[in-house]
Amino acid sequence: MQVPVYDVTGQETGQIELADSVFGIEPNVPVMHQAYVRQMANARLGTHDTKTRGEVRGGGRKPWRQKGTGRARHGSIRSPLWRGGGVVFGPHPRKYTQRMPRKMRRLAIRSVLSAKMKADQVVVVEGLTELEPRTKAMIQTLARLPKGDARSTLILVDQPRENLRRGANNLEHVRVLPAQYVNMRDVLKYERLLLTREAVDVIHRLWAQ
Repeated sequence: MQVPVYDVTGQETGQIELADSVFGIEPNVPVMHQAYVRQMANARLGTHDTKTRGEVRGGGRKPWRQKGTGRARHGSIRSPLWRGGGVVFGPHPRKYTQRMPRKMRRLAIRSVLSAKMKADQVVVVEGLTELEPRTKAMIQTLARLPKGDARSTLILVDQPRENLRRGANNLEHVRVLPAQYVNMRDVLKYERLLLTREAVDVIHRLWAQ
């Protein structure tokens, strides 16, 4: 499909061909959902831990004798029934990672990019990599480009660009990301998707095969 290309002033300078196999398929929502859940699950550290009654310090002596006190029998002050005692079914370190077939992962990325294109939230821009590394310059450029009223913007570049990173670093709702690291969470989180010309080539090389 043909889409317009804009410069940093917001003027249309030409057209670029985007692969239909990446930006023009019918989004598979169930696969997108599964990929998103997998990404969020794989990001969990799983380091939470509670102590069982065998791990809590103390409680080795019977608090009072078995009979004759009129109180209930107890063998340890670290029983789960006691304040400060062990936890019965608390969490322990574990892995939350989920597996997903490679074809499904690729389908999910193509689906989310196609969904963005279908919602008219994809903008291709040239000359952005030469932008000066200043927050003010980034704000002005984002306002001039189409969909300038978007609440948030994800900028995909071909490789790490220090000037763009510094320009967007102080903007809460703007993120710069190398195209090879495009993922479900970021594409869904940010409303507008800006692609540099060079980033389009990277996406085609990775996902159009």
